[in-house]
Amino acid sequence: MFIYKTSGTCSREIHFTIDENDIITSLEFIGGCRGNTKGVATLCIGRNAHEVAKSLRNIPCQGDTSCPDQLARAIEKYYSTKKQ
Repeated sequence: MFIYKTSGTCSREIHFTIDENDIITSLEFIGGCRGNTKGVATLCIGRNAHEVAKSLRNIPCQGDTSCPDQLARAIEKYYSTKKQ
């Protein structure tokens, strides 16, 4: 499981797992607006992580980021650390 500390959102962390085929198999936001984060998680599980990141990047909320944008950043961070 990968844990990403969010910044600039009501959620504090994002926990997720991506399988060997780049499919998101689990996803949970810690904190934030429960209905919205649960909805985003439900829509993303079973989808290709690269496609999810591309779709959710740069969605604003109360500033220049949002929980969906933070998920996109988390996925990008996951892949950048995986290459190391």
